[in-house]
Formats: sequence, structure tokens, C-alpha cells
Amino acid sequence: MTRSLLLLLTCLLPLTACCAAAPPAESTDEPLRLRVLTYNIHHGEGEDGVFDYNRLADIIKLAGPDLVALQEVDRATGRSSGVDQAAKLGELTGMYHYFAEAMPYDGGGYGEAILSKTPIQPELADTIALRAERNQEPRAVAVAEVRPWGDDGPSIVFAGTHLCHQSAKTRLNQAKQINDELVLHPTRRGIIAGDFNFTEGTDAYNEIARRWTDTALIFGDPQPTIPSDSPRRRIDFVFARPAGAWDVIDVQVLDEPVASDHAPVLVVLDLVSP
Repeated sequence: MTRSLLLLLTCLLPLTACCAAAPPAESTDEPLRLRVLTYNIHHGEGEDGVFDYNRLADIIKLAGPDLVALQEVDRATGRSSGVDQAAKLGELTGMYHYFAEAMPYDGGGYGEAILSKTPIQPELADTIALRAERNQEPRAVAVAEVRPWGDDGPSIVFAGTHLCHQSAKTRLNQAKQINDELVLHPTRRGIIAGDFNFTEGTDAYNEIARRWTDTALIFGDPQPTIPSDSPRRRIDFVFARPAGAWDVIDVQVLDEPVASDHAPVLVVLDLVSP
């Protein structure tokens, strides 16, 4: 992580937190509502074997998110015909994008991406490489400081990730690394979303939940997310912090059985003023 972003995440002054709590003057009567989508797009390939970026973009646009965390994203790989998928989906949805490479793959890169309705400043975005054992697939966190309510609104830290699918021990270590390296000021608002490859109650889940709130659990009756055609397990999550900073308005596992092997998850939150 760059030194400038690390300082931004860890050393924000109380004045910053105070200002972040104040809504823009023009929207004092409206809640600061945020729509967050997490979606593992299976390197763009649907369950029908088709790479259809318009289909993926239509799913994202229909959900109307302000922020999107994408997992299993290709950039200029052979298997996806050289497409920069984060840039392509950003173009098709009219959103800004940031790609975080987890590893080189097939002539290009493979990793995570963030989409945002408001600009992502390059100096306020970074990639955290997650540690893994030898012969395990590298993973990463895409993280950025964003202002989803516009320049006059508060900023938040938004991160997207994809934890190891090969080892519960590695997932736990990666969860600990996230909590150690993605350190926020106690009053700092943050959201981390993605395919965590764990289920509720496991050690890695409990480690993340030690510092982050499981929004679906707060909303009640969390729904499974995989496989997309008949979901049986919940491994795709949206976590928020600090506790009490957000009202969870809605959580939906979207019925999209073809575009990917994961179902997208949409969470709607209101930022609570202290």
C-alpha cells in the first residue's frame, strides 16, 4: 500500500470525521443513501459459456449501484480476448473504474475491480496483495477513498476483495491481514465487499466480523449466493464499519442464474449522522 493512502486511512484527524458526518447543504432533508453491489463475474464468462459484457453491464445498471466490487476480473488476458474488463464494464455502465491485479495470467492480469459513480482519484486508490502459501492462487484487495455523494459530501473507504478458495488457514490469515493493513480511524466510515469464500461462523468470517458488520446479518435472514442457478451457500458479503454508522435498508441476492456462477448481492445503506 502506498504511504499516502496508508496515512489517509490511519491518521485522519477528528476534524475530517466531523466534517464527514455533515450532509451536503442541498440534501439536508434526504438520507445519505448508498447502494453497494458485489459481483463475482467469473472472468466475464457466463454459465452458457458466453462472454457478454452488455449482459453484465445491464445487470449492474438495473441494480443502480453507487459502488460496485467485482471479483474474478481479467485485463488483457488471452482467455477473454484481450478485453480490459474493468474498463469495459465502466464504459458500458457509465461508471469510473479501478483494477487491482492479484496475479499475471494468460498474457495479462487477473484480480479485483471497483466501479464508482463518482470519480476514483488515482492517488487515493491502491492494491493490497494478500499473502498466500506456495502454489495457491494470489489474491488482492482493491481499496479507494471515494465521495459517493459528490464533492460536497463525506468520503468513505471502499474496498473489494476475493479470498483464497483453497485453504481455510490461508483465508484466516488473509482476513487477519485485511484487519491489520486496512486500518481505519475509529470514526472512519468504510465498506468492504466481495467473494470471501467463507461462510458465517468460520474462523475467517469471525476475524472479519471482529472489526466489520455483516450487513445481511443485521438486515435479517441472509440468503445464499452460490451457485447462481440454485444458491445453497453464502460466500459473497458486504461488510461495513464502524458499528452503528449505517442503517441497513435492504439486502437482495439478485436472481441472475446465467451471467456468472455467483449471484450478485445488492445492499442499500443510509449513513447515520452522529
